[in-house]
Amino acid sequence: MRRLAAIVLAGALVGVGGSGAQTMGGRDQDWPLHGRDAGEQRFSPLQQVDAKTVSRLGVAWYADFDARSLRGVEGTPIVVDGVMYATGPWSKVIAVDAASGRRLWDYDPQVPGAYARKACCDVVNRGPAVADGKVFVGALDGRLIALDARTGKPVWSVVTVDQDKSYTITGAPRVVGKLVIIGNGGSEYGVRGYVSAYDVATGKLAWRFYTVPGDPKTGFESKAMAMAARTWSGDWWTYGGGGTAWDSFAYDPDLDLLYIGVGNGGPWNAGVRSPQGGDNLFLSSIVAVRPKTGEYVWHFQETPGDQWDYTATQHMILADLTVDGKVRKVLMQAPKNGFFYVLDRKTGEFISGKPYVRVTWAKGLDPRTGRPDIVPEARYSLTGKPFLGMPSPAGGHSWQPMSYSPQTGLVYFPAQEMAYGYTALPAAGFQYRPRGWNTGEDLTKIMMPEDPKVRAQIRGMMKGKLVAWNPVAQKEAWSVPMATPWNGGALSTAGGVVFEGNGEGYLVAYRADTGEQLWSKFLGSGIVAPPITYSIGGVQYVAVAVGWGGILPLNMGEVLKKGVPPRVNRIVAFRLDGDAAMPLPAAYTPPLDPPPSTAPAAMIDQGRAYFHASCWMCHGESAVNNSGVPNLRRSPVIASAAAFRSFVLEGAAEPGGMPNFGKDYTQEQAEAIRAYLIKRANDLKADPNQP
Repeated sequence: MRRLAAIVLAGALVGVGGSGAQTMGGRDQDWPLHGRDAGEQRFSPLQQVDAKTVSRLGVAWYADFDARSLRGVEGTPIVVDGVMYATGPWSKVIAVDAASGRRLWDYDPQVPGAYARKACCDVVNRGPAVADGKVFVGALDGRLIALDARTGKPVWSVVTVDQDKSYTITGAPRVVGKLVIIGNGGSEYGVRGYVSAYDVATGKLAWRFYTVPGDPKTGFESKAMAMAARTWSGDWWTYGGGGTAWDSFAYDPDLDLLYIGVGNGGPWNAGVRSPQGGDNLFLSSIVAVRPKTGEYVWHFQETPGDQWDYTATQHMILADLTVDGKVRKVLMQAPKNGFFYVLDRKTGEFISGKPYVRVTWAKGLDPRTGRPDIVPEARYSLTGKPFLGMPSPAGGHSWQPMSYSPQTGLVYFPAQEMAYGYTALPAAGFQYRPRGWNTGEDLTKIMMPEDPKVRAQIRGMMKGKLVAWNPVAQKEAWSVPMATPWNGGALSTAGGVVFEGNGEGYLVAYRADTGEQLWSKFLGSGIVAPPITYSIGGVQYVAVAVGWGGILPLNMGEVLKKGVPPRVNRIVAFRLDGDAAMPLPAAYTPPLDPPPSTAPAAMIDQGRAYFHASCWMCHGESAVNNSGVPNLRRSPVIASAAAFRSFVLEGAAEPGGMPNFGKDYTQEQAEAIRAYLIKRANDLKADPNQP
């Protein structure tokens, strides 16, 4: 285990500006950190698999997760000293021999099924961290757990959140020196975001950095919070404020700066959250702090006064770029708001920014400050009028990691173009729901029309692509169109290859310089996780976690008609001339046999409103999903009022993740929801071409 710890600590000190051309030494053979190096470039110096040999890739091994159900798999595995550590749904951890896939141990944190209700975007986990002979994982219920890397037995566990509130953890921890860093999620549910640092050895809290201010009457935790509070108005703290740091971090060991990606406002509706306006720091910002103390150093806000769910939690990459003839230490990000940013990572100074997808909420960025020129119509919470915004809350680019190749100078990432109808509830009519979504949006008016022809037209407007972006020229070098707008993260290598999984279930290799497709393999499920690569005994492996899920497959099944629902949740590893068998379970579609739709139209409309208030985030807009969560139109449960009540009002399936809504709805209201689902099932029966 000394060698394991030494490798990981060495990996934590990898510089972020070099070419990464070395091929010897443990750190280059392994994948020791979430982004492979501290700067999160996700570029590997391995070259055995290159543009000429990649066509020979075959399955080396696979290892299935022991999931309660087939849910989204978003994790980046860590490979150290020949062992792979990976996380799956419900924060479960597996350790396998990275050359053979032989299982070494499993760990189940036993997250209560009721916690699924607090997770906006599936019961996913984006990976572990490994250091000091320990494996660190953030559990969905807010615990940070340290496991013995050799045995998988818990060493320590701490609760990092108030579990009475709707906090979750889906992001990967980061280890910096002797501290392990973790954030949290839950902005939509009415929480206040923060980042915590714990002692690697003991789990003792070292510091906590809040990302939005709390109640001024109780005092501010730091000068940074006092500064931030001047950019808010009203009683924002009663709604939490949001700003959760639910995914991205990066670290520069030379500057000794930790970079935090901060999330959206809670509620989205700025008229509720901060009625007199204001930038609302540090929402949708990148914040630099000292990793030993959590002391604020600088910030850059990408979306002032965010009211579109335009988080800055997307992957950040640190690199050294030559800009205007001068080498600059930069931070790069393609956040949800549709602009690609290049910042000076020493100071937070804006260097450049251009749209990488169609943007309708802003005319552009100020070339000096980077501040967006927001169009008046986009401030829907102030105008009181709906706004058709692009990007949508899913973002022009979401959490799926990017990759930067120092060889080509390009950044590779999945992008998408989707529109969204932002419709604000009147601020005076907003009611905070302690156990529900608190966006301040009228969720009954943002859904897609149920007319199949109109839905098909809207679906045709939504696109996905793999983008190769030149961050110096701030323009697209090449792109590859995708069948769905929801696809996996990227990996680039010194072999001149870019790997990405997609919603149709294929892991694909492209030429890094041109985008030419070189190889692909169907893996039985849509892929959203990013691939990794590593070498053992002179053999290079490429591996990816497989399992379709996350927010869009859960709630926008119509858009993802070509996405492949999961048949498996697994890790698959490839090597040159690999020939291992990899059986896939047969695809299964439940029969469609609904009872007749006889309920009055008013009851069905009422059920639709209840469904869109509480159910659609997991079971899909208009009861259309494309994930492992049951398709309610095909569920036999809707045929029986008693059976339906047992699930919805009595928690019959709560251990598996179906929440108990007994405190939220009456029997009559539950029956209205059932009537709506029966109607939607009959819609599908009448038109089987619906997804």
